Amino acid sequence: MEADHTAPEPSAIHVAIVEDDPGFLDALGEVLRTTADMRLTGAAVTRAEGLALLEGPPSDVLVVDLGLPDGSGIDVIHAAARQWTACSIMVSTNFGDEKNVMRSIEAGAAGYLLKDSSPARIVDEIRSVANGGSPISPIIARQILVRLRQDGVESGKPEAASAPLLSAREKEVLDLITKGFKTQEIATLMNLSSFTVRTFVRRIYSKLKVTSKAEAIYEARTLGLLPR
Repeated sequence: MEADHTAPEPSAIHVAIVEDDPGFLDALGEVLRTTADMRLTGAAVTRAEGLALLEGPPSDVLVVDLGLPDGSGIDVIHAAARQWTACSIMVSTNFGDEKNVMRSIEAGAAGYLLKDSSPARIVDEIRSVANGGSPISPIIARQILVRLRQDGVESGKPEAASAPLLSAREKEVLDLITKGFKTQEIATLMNLSSFTVRTFVRRIYSKLKVTSKAEAIYEARTLGLLPR
């Protein structure tokens, strides 16, 4: 199956897939091609091809299968988290065991769906993860909750040490917002699409628990994320 190499519309969600099941890949690709707000920008069927795909222009969402013929899709997730920093990564796989779930999330996946979901539903979840959501199959969500409870009991602490609230790229976007730059101007300065910048802004709002630029700036300064 060939990806659509026509110039994608700026407002479309650009999706790349790493998937070795030809039937599932064709079905998902067909749904993406007929969905108005999405564009299939790349497809790979092995771990090696997936890593090579990351050398090209970044997509907004990367859908990764874990069981690839030449290795684990988790390697692709690790690499994508480093190379496509603004990309939202979603796992779509047959592997629902706790080990694979936790390793995928720790590697950088924002969503985790089992392949019992239809391609049409997965497209809905791609839209969700592109807009800052974290779609997870119910059975997977339950495993995560059990694991977190176990970790809390074993550590004797209510929660583990937290990672930095905002990523380096999110801080960069917030800094430009503080300086008065608009979305398109930030996109030009950071060499990103306007869609990607808006995704960063939604993530910043969500993490800071705010609903406006003024609130985001105030909260970030209160937390010491920006100079006063």
